[in-house]
Amino acid sequence: MIEKLPNENGYFGEYGGSFVPENLQGVLNEITAAYMQVKEDRSFQDELTYLYRHYVGRPSPVYPAKKLSEVIGGAQIFLKREDLNHTGAHKINHCLGEALLAKRMGKKKVIAETGAGQHGVALATAAALVGLECDIYMGEIDIAKEHPNVVRMKILGATVVPVSGGRKTLKDAVDAAFISYLNDPVTQFYAIGSVVGPHPFPMMVRDFQSVVGREAKEQFRELTGKLPDHLVACVGGGSNAMGLFTAFLDDAGVEMHGVEPSGIGFKVGEHAATLTLGTPGVLHGFRSYLLQDEKGEALPVYSVASGLDYPGVGPQHSYLKDIKRVQYHCASDREAIDAFYLLSRKEGIIPALESAHAVAYARKLALEIDKDKTILVNLSGRGDKDIDFVVEKYGIPE
Repeated sequence: MIEKLPNENGYFGEYGGSFVPENLQGVLNEITAAYMQVKEDRSFQDELTYLYRHYVGRPSPVYPAKKLSEVIGGAQIFLKREDLNHTGAHKINHCLGEALLAKRMGKKKVIAETGAGQHGVALATAAALVGLECDIYMGEIDIAKEHPNVVRMKILGATVVPVSGGRKTLKDAVDAAFISYLNDPVTQFYAIGSVVGPHPFPMMVRDFQSVVGREAKEQFRELTGKLPDHLVACVGGGSNAMGLFTAFLDDAGVEMHGVEPSGIGFKVGEHAATLTLGTPGVLHGFRSYLLQDEKGEALPVYSVASGLDYPGVGPQHSYLKDIKRVQYHCASDREAIDAFYLLSRKEGIIPALESAHAVAYARKLALEIDKDKTILVNLSGRGDKDIDFVVEKYGIPE
């Protein structure tokens, strides 16, 4: 039943759907029809597979983190190395798919929001490759935090549009990108950066990202002769987590854990723990768990990881929480920073701050379960973009 979701109206249980103006709904229907066509189109899938292999560098490896496991002293931790992809994260997986689809539909420009900048860099890369214009909307705070990625986007030919409204972070960038899309949904294609937004985007981004889990399942069996006991991935919108989880949803013996940011506390504006503290509501054209006030307006959110500070979450994650197929937990800023340095020092791998939240929870989980159990962490991105910010704010430990 899980495999058949979403339904034809884009719902995962009670979550998802499409809450958009009538004129935009017509455009989304066209995107849905075009996507369902290319999903079965051998030439499209062959082109995407070719680019995954020869351009992105897939398959990304599964790496046994033996030194990390040893220093923690618990279960064995493995890493799915999405940080080794071209552009440095999992985002390139769906950006290539969306750019190819936009090109086939005759669009002239792709637009998107970005928080940490990884989606922006990946989309700017894909747009350059297929020959499309590209506008990236980014909050001014995130522009300052993630300066290296801003420069990369500009080098790749994208226009970075600063967003000064609201808290000047990811949610506000999404707002600005949606307004631009509403003004011209005909020549532009909004390449949403996660498993969020109105139908068909949660389904489409999940499908493009599912290559992560399919690879990991085969690789882990080859390495160990069995499936992992636990999967761990960070969750903001939730694309890297859905990419890993999807291939294992029917494997009852595999427990899955999504990790949200608890930031600096559980007061309003100090965290982005949507599935932990949110309630069902509508944001950016879809229904899901949402951090909202009594009027249904999105609350301010925060995380040290710019890619996680979003008040909503993918509708499929909301459904998986309700049916208890996935457990959702939190990691704080401090835990993520500690994990950032621990992985760097013990394995020579500098993780993105988003991915460091998953490593932080895996560190805890490893001590709670038997030592003969295994944990597969989706290391969704590398930390090049974060090093200046981390060193300036937290220093370098002795």
